[in-house]
Amino acid sequence: MTNRSRLEVAIDDATGRLLATAAVDLADPLVARAALHVETCRVPPGTRTRLVDAVLDIPEVAARSRLQVALPLGDTEILERVRERCECIQTRAAGVTCLVEADIRPSEERR
Repeated sequence: MTNRSRLEVAIDDATGRLLATAAVDLADPLVARAALHVETCRVPPGTRTRLVDAVLDIPEVAARSRLQVALPLGDTEILERVRERCECIQTRAAGVTCLVEADIRPSEERR
């Protein structure tokens, strides 16, 4: 594992236009924290799913046992993908943000 404690993830379209980003904090050895953002422009279906997968596929994130995610309130595609990839999901609203806490599945149980 590297000493990186902050990572950025970006999802672009075929023309290079930015569609979604995630800021990932790895400061805690057991918990990964991610703030997900999707651009306000129309994004292709599956972009949000790709963003969640990109975050969870980071080796340093996969090595942790807990995930805390901040995502736009009402973004069901992101929330559904977190539910598919994690377990013991807890959600709560905080203004226009949905805060999610989940257990990251061990690698042998993924997908």
